[in-house]
Amino acid sequence: MGISSLYSLLLSVLCTWAIAGTVEEPQVVPASADADRAVNVPFAFYSEFFGAAAGYVTFRSGYPQPQARVLGTVMVGSKGSVMGFFMGRDIRMPGTERLFLDPWVSLGNFADNRAYVDGNPAYPKERSGSNDSHPDNYITGNGQDLFTQLRFKYLLPIGHGRDLAVSPYRFVDGLPVSGATGGDSWNPLESGKTFLELQPFYRSLRVTSSEVDIHSSRRTSGLDGSIFWDNRDYPDNPSNGGSIRTRVSRDWGAAGSSGSWTVVEGEADWYHPLAQSAGIRQQVLALDFWTAYSPTWETNPDGTVRHGPPGYTGATLGGLWRLRGYPTERFSDKTAASAAAEFRAIPEWNPFEGLPWIQRRLGVQWIQLVAFVEAGRVAPAWQFMQWSSALKWDAGLGVRFLAKGLIARIDFVRSPEQTAVQMMVGHPFQF
Repeated sequence: MGISSLYSLLLSVLCTWAIAGTVEEPQVVPASADADRAVNVPFAFYSEFFGAAAGYVTFRSGYPQPQARVLGTVMVGSKGSVMGFFMGRDIRMPGTERLFLDPWVSLGNFADNRAYVDGNPAYPKERSGSNDSHPDNYITGNGQDLFTQLRFKYLLPIGHGRDLAVSPYRFVDGLPVSGATGGDSWNPLESGKTFLELQPFYRSLRVTSSEVDIHSSRRTSGLDGSIFWDNRDYPDNPSNGGSIRTRVSRDWGAAGSSGSWTVVEGEADWYHPLAQSAGIRQQVLALDFWTAYSPTWETNPDGTVRHGPPGYTGATLGGLWRLRGYPTERFSDKTAASAAAEFRAIPEWNPFEGLPWIQRRLGVQWIQLVAFVEAGRVAPAWQFMQWSSALKWDAGLGVRFLAKGLIARIDFVRSPEQTAVQMMVGHPFQF
């Protein structure tokens, strides 16, 4: 498990605490009418990086505006690991109607981190992270990670975004019954919401390994620009429609960056509602395809790379969103592609309704059972024959919960390299 996967695991734990509060009776209410909720919770946990640890989390839903949420935490462990984290979602910029901000800032120092970078003396002629690289071709050491990004989202006045910037969804027991914002047609002028997104970012990741006398330090700072057409009926838990995002990321090699690079990405997902059956509230087939390409990537004669993005961004597979059966950032190269299919079913049965003492804390409105399969690979070039062989794959089962407006997921996944349990918030597509 790398630093990024640790962040995501901790975030899932924190959000599970953060959604604790007073249970609201199931009713039909506008999403924007959700009351401001504040939770402040001390907590304890154990992990391989922190050891025995303690922390404090504060979470507010409906703050600073009805559609927004913010979360912050600090934690410290017996092994010397320490972390601070802040995240906000859908914060409308003052004095504007259609401009929103998603801030994300994290700072941590971790012990025994795994990094898929060159330097392991057991694999001198193999690039770590390549599609055919050995699973043990990585280094371990202490790591420091500073990461910040500010995603500005401007909603264009077309489709479902023409008249309303904040959508008035209405729900019964956690499923929307009106207010769908997509799936009506495949014309963005008529259906869905279209966003122009601009995201400055900065990340500095250092790993020092005493075992092999390696010090790996990669810093990157730049700008993401993307167009996102969200034609899903309800983005948090879609059952119809789909979405498309195209993104260009650029690091100009300034502001202390380790080097310049460019990455072009594209992702498309599609959702098809299946006929309801006895005891099932909702059944959905969800499909996703993602690809990334770095036009600036160059390979030197000795096999080293220049003008390529760090292994934690760009054409990277493995972790919580793509090829979940492999470690975080397990594969990286000039280009990558992956495809995934999920069957999602929400039964009428909710086991938490029989546990009132838990429901008073969590307020779980539904559980969702998921079966999924994924395939993909990284490669040094976009050539069809390369994509038709040596594909990596995994398959798994998952359980997801809607609790106080947040979806928490637990995936049990198997790949040829490992069996893993993944925990995170939200569905994995278009996260």
